[in-house]
Amino acid sequence: MSGNSGNLVSHTAVISCPHGGRVQAASGASSSGVRLDGQPVPTADDVFTVVGCPHTVDRVPLPCTTARWTPDRDSVLIDGVPVLLDTSSAQCFSAGLVPQGPPVVSAARQGVRCG
Repeated sequence: MSGNSGNLVSHTAVISCPHGGRVQAASGASSSGVRLDGQPVPTADDVFTVVGCPHTVDRVPLPCTTARWTPDRDSVLIDGVPVLLDTSSAQCFSAGLVPQGPPVVSAARQGVRCG
């Protein structure tokens, strides 16, 4: 395991794009038997959507629509796929895949610490 550590991002985490839109899992780790409070633990393979992003450029809406995590491949794994930590690298994107900045994880589950 690398030097990366952090709190596990679970279904209780409040995640937003850099402009205040809500980031939510569009798919879950349903194939994994690993659960936290009965909910699948998010991994790097999960798809996250952004809703309610107010971002504009020159008064033209350019909202964030997805968020993608790229955690360290040497971190904690579920079925060979890294789990998401509040310290994992991530990026929000527009519909045209323009990078918009990293998501903000403001309430990662405390007490479940990896690393």
